[in-house]
Amino acid sequence: MKTLEFKDRQVRYSVEGSGEPVFLIHGYLESLEVWNGLAADLAADHQVIRMDLPGHGKSEVIQDTHRMELLAEAAREVLDREGIERCSMFGHSLGGYATLAFLDLYPGRLKGFSLFHSHPFADSDQVRQKRQGEIDLVNQGQKEEILKVNVPKLFATDNLQAFSREVEWVREMAEATPGEGIIANLRGMMQRPDRSGLVKETDKPFLLIAGRKDNYIPYDAVIPQIELPEKGRLVTLKHSGHLGFVEEKARSLETIRAFTGSLAGRG
Repeated sequence: MKTLEFKDRQVRYSVEGSGEPVFLIHGYLESLEVWNGLAADLAADHQVIRMDLPGHGKSEVIQDTHRMELLAEAAREVLDREGIERCSMFGHSLGGYATLAFLDLYPGRLKGFSLFHSHPFADSDQVRQKRQGEIDLVNQGQKEEILKVNVPKLFATDNLQAFSREVEWVREMAEATPGEGIIANLRGMMQRPDRSGLVKETDKPFLLIAGRKDNYIPYDAVIPQIELPEKGRLVTLKHSGHLGFVEEKARSLETIRAFTGSLAGRG
């Protein structure tokens, strides 16, 4: 594990393996450890970069609102520190929103990118109300109520029993997320713009990975609305909810390797 100073705060990150550089960015209420299983295998033939998004894990809170652009800037700082000019980036959920901000700000730093159980749209009014409700719960000292609802929903409902240990592991990860960080990132998500046009028009290779049983991103309602670019591809994990790299690790690993393999030689 490493740390760097970013805007007078500490950001934790890790780099392992060698080969094609892949940056894995975790989601809301998670930390870089959520990728542990997949990263360990991927590092056999890739340089795997992970970070705790500011306000998550052991990365400190920077501002009262963490806009997606701020998260993208932190990711760029990690790449700069490690001397990595270009990489492919895989963003899970909130990490996908940060990845799109990175694409918007630093397109030349990406060989290709992936939204992993994520989407390019702005929050609907209904989702903003839900996020505000979570902010209110944190301010009332009831963070545990958020975890009771959110953590089980990360897994496909029919996977909860088989992945009971993983559910508890993710719950502990979420519990360690500081309330101040939860609020800052919720505010940032509420303010993010629609970037569906950016995805549609990009000339970068793009991989959309979706869970057929995702409780957060209803497959039939959301996925068909995402217009893929010319170099875009959709992969559906039929047995996964919102954590396909845990629920279907082997398929996820195969998909990532196929994508990064197609980027070889792009400089």
